[in-house]
Formats: sequence, C-alpha cells, structure tokens
Amino acid sequence: MEVRIAALAGGLRSEGVRRGDVVAWQAPNWHESLLLFRACWRLGAIAAPVHHQAAAAEVERMLRQVDPVLTLGRDDVRGTRFETLGRGQPVVESSATPSDPAVALFTSGSTGEPKAAIHTQQGLAYKATTMARAHGLTSDDATLTPAPLAHISGLLNAVLLGGATPMCAVLMDRWDPERALASIGEERITFMIGPPTFFVSLVHAPAFAPERVETMRLVSCGGAGVTPAFVVEASHALGARVKRTYGSTEAPTVTTTTPDDSERDARETDGRAVGEVELLLGDHDELLLRGPELFVGYADPDQTAAAIDDGWFRTGDVARLDDGWLTIVGRIKDVIIRGGENIAAGEVEAVLEAHPAVRQAVAVGQPDEVMGERVCAFVVADGPFDVEACRAWFAEQGVARFKTPERVVEVAELPLLAAGKPDRAELSRRARA
Repeated sequence: MEVRIAALAGGLRSEGVRRGDVVAWQAPNWHESLLLFRACWRLGAIAAPVHHQAAAAEVERMLRQVDPVLTLGRDDVRGTRFETLGRGQPVVESSATPSDPAVALFTSGSTGEPKAAIHTQQGLAYKATTMARAHGLTSDDATLTPAPLAHISGLLNAVLLGGATPMCAVLMDRWDPERALASIGEERITFMIGPPTFFVSLVHAPAFAPERVETMRLVSCGGAGVTPAFVVEASHALGARVKRTYGSTEAPTVTTTTPDDSERDARETDGRAVGEVELLLGDHDELLLRGPELFVGYADPDQTAAAIDDGWFRTGDVARLDDGWLTIVGRIKDVIIRGGENIAAGEVEAVLEAHPAVRQAVAVGQPDEVMGERVCAFVVADGPFDVEACRAWFAEQGVARFKTPERVVEVAELPLLAAGKPDRAELSRRARA
C-alpha cells in the first residue's frame, strides 16, 4: 500500500499539487479514497472529500469554500485518470509538518451555507490515538464502516484508526443490512460506529440471527435517536456493548463511555470527556468545547469568528453536565439529523420558498424510530403543494434526496412568536403529533 501511496503522491505532484493546496474528490467509500487521503498528506496537501450523494449545485457551493487546485469526480477516482495519477514518480518522504492542515470536511451547519471545517495533521493523529485507547482496540479488532469517508466518522474509523493501531477496516460503499451481516461474519467484525439507523435495520433484516454477529463486541452510536431504549434493545439483539457518544465534524467524538464504564452510564448519558478535551456550559446551557482534536477553524474566517469564542467552540447544543457525565438535551441550532446526516433547516426552507407557489416555509425534524428524524415541512402556499410536488421541485433544483421533505403540511398561516418569527417549537410539537 505504501508503494501505491508514494506513486499517487507523485502523480498529484505532477498535476501541480503542493504543500497547502487543496485536492477535492467525490466518490463512494472506495479504497481509492483511502489512497487519496494518504497521498495528500504525504505532500502536505489538504484533502477535501465531498459527500458522494451531494448534487452538482451543492458540490459547487462546497468547492467555492476551499478553491481546490485539483478536483476529481466519481469517474476520475475509479477510472483511467486515477490509474494515470497512480503511476507518478514516487514521493518517499513526507513534506508535511504536524501543524499543517490535513482535511477540509464539509458541513451545512445551521444556516444552510456550506462550511469547510479544517483539521490539522496533529489534531487527527491525536484523535485517532485517544479513540483507539478509549475503545481498547488492538490488531485483533476489525471495523465495518458504512459512514461516508467525507464524514468525520468514516474518516476517523476507516482511515485514521488504522494508523493508531494495526486493525482491519472494511468499507461499505452503501448501507445494505444483508451485505453488512455477510461482512460481519466473513471479516469477523468486532467494532462499528454510526447512527441508530444502521443497527435498527441490521437487527430487523430477514436473515438476522445472533450467531451471525457473534464476533461483535462494541457498538458506538451518535446522533438523534440514541435513546436509552435503543441502547438496551440493540445491546440485547447484538450481544455486544452498545453505548452513546457525542461529537461533530468540528469536534469529533469528544465524549463517550469506555468498555469499563457501567451499563447505566452507557445507556443514560453521552459519556465523559475523552483525553484532554474540556467541556463547559455557557449561556442557556450551551455546550462549549476546547481541546487538541478541535478543528482550527472554517475556511471562511467570518464563520470561524462566529463559532469560536476565546478558544472555545460553541456547539449550539444544549446539555447537562453531572459530575463530568454529559447528556445532550436539545439543540439551539435548527439542524435536522436524518440517519446521521445533518440537514440545515434553513437550506430546506430556502429551496421551498424558491417555489413559485410557496410563500413561507419552515422545516423541522419529525421523530422517526428508524432514521432518528425525518424532514417535515410546513408551508403556506398559493396553490396545492403536496409531498409529490415537493419531491419534484427538490429534484429539479438538484438537491440531494435525503434533504427532501418526506412530509409536507399545508397551513393557512404559520404560528408566530411575539417578535414575528415562526414558532418552531409549536411546529415541532405538531410534527410529533
């Protein structure tokens, strides 16, 4: 593998990629992406993977944030272009330093405008090392990764952990519970991380049987829908330790429980701080963070200034801290988390209100046992606007399918707060009804 990485780094260098430059690509979870990450880092370049389901208009907005010197599409990553790059003059020694930016990971945040969160070489290495230690991972472990490598979860568990401990990482280019069951048995998978969606569909697959997952020992879950009831049910079905975790693109897996912690803490809380990360509750009990794994800022300085205050990252999440144990109780940001995907309500609303028949729109999360949340849209329209019309409009606008509302409620008017803003709490209540 090192030979291929060295040659690919040489190919990228022949295309003009130098230390500090950005290389972007869009592809599913293919092994070529792992090579691209490593080749970029050998050059001291910044890897900018784009979610494989992002539509063309979304990709354009993302890339404007980072101005890549080289962009590879799906056909480039698995095609003759990649083969040509892979025959470059080998780069044996790394040009990178620990403080160099290593990745730009895209997140929509709460405003709908893409954000490119920048992590350094040393920040990623620190995170991988601390997580390998917290989870007790060794060369005897193997992880199955269906999370996109364009997400911090996929990057951490499929690309970075292997550098901290020599364990096997198995990639899935799309989630399929039947394929996952087969991989768990064939590859003797011991560890998985992801939203509850994956594990609910896994244990309800027609071919599921406890003996097919007998190698599993640890499951770490984050995002909406990680309830105590889910933890109990999944632990029983999988015969493994299932626990909650908390983190984000900007601050990956900052709290969790370890295999040595009690089942109650794994079930009822989002864990304790991992490594040297510090937790603080600010105004309105908003969770603030700082630590070695924290991102160093967004590509846009204005976005950075709005998110970081005197070294503390403002998460936008409302939390409780009880003797160091963290429990997330809500969100200040209006973000809908569907199957582990962060969807900005503002982005959905902007697309809806661009429709000629829609005057006003508010998007909220509707609780769902499988996906955690689904997008529910309340619209004030001049004519009929149902879920089918909504789907057609979002497809026409080139927006990813997972961001498209799955429930549309037409209302004569939106409930308003005293300041004249939509009452999102009331609409969320209606979505739950």
